[in-house]
Amino acid sequence: MIKLPTKIHDAYLLKPQVFGDARGFFLETWSREKFHSMGLDIDFVQDNHSRSARHVLRGLHYQSGSAAQGKLVWVTSGSVFDVLVDLRKSSPTFGVWDGYMLTADAHERLWVPPGCAHGFLVVSDTADFHYKVSAPYSPKDERSLRWDDHKLSIQWPLEIGITPMISPKDAAAASFEECEKYD
Repeated sequence: MIKLPTKIHDAYLLKPQVFGDARGFFLETWSREKFHSMGLDIDFVQDNHSRSARHVLRGLHYQSGSAAQGKLVWVTSGSVFDVLVDLRKSSPTFGVWDGYMLTADAHERLWVPPGCAHGFLVVSDTADFHYKVSAPYSPKDERSLRWDDHKLSIQWPLEIGITPMISPKDAAAASFEECEKYD
């Protein structure tokens, strides 16, 4: 697996080795030993899977305080534009966003460190999205950051005239100025 830095401190794009032939392909989706050798000593505690239709935007989500989750994310069908925002005041990239097109064909993974908000926009007809998380889901610590915050100016690849489908929770999300941040 190849570990590539992103614009966000301690976040990485990971490219697995894919073995393909006429039958299809095989790849290792996660290995504690390989992650440890790359300096990513993470204890994942939960796996999640979502399926979404075109123009669905999920996020930007995070958990506050000691419930902060690191996330290893990837797509197994379809394509998404995946975004992370650094909410760690002590980080050299505090307030910076970064985005990647994650596709089932490329098999790339994105490591989103604890202290970052995360979300994605589905750009294919449907997409299956997977998460490995480093802390269990905590409803009382769940937070949302506005996907369309003017200060962040995230460049979502939305088609002209299309408004993304978002949840009521995401419609009521806090702005970057108002949202809870990490020390």
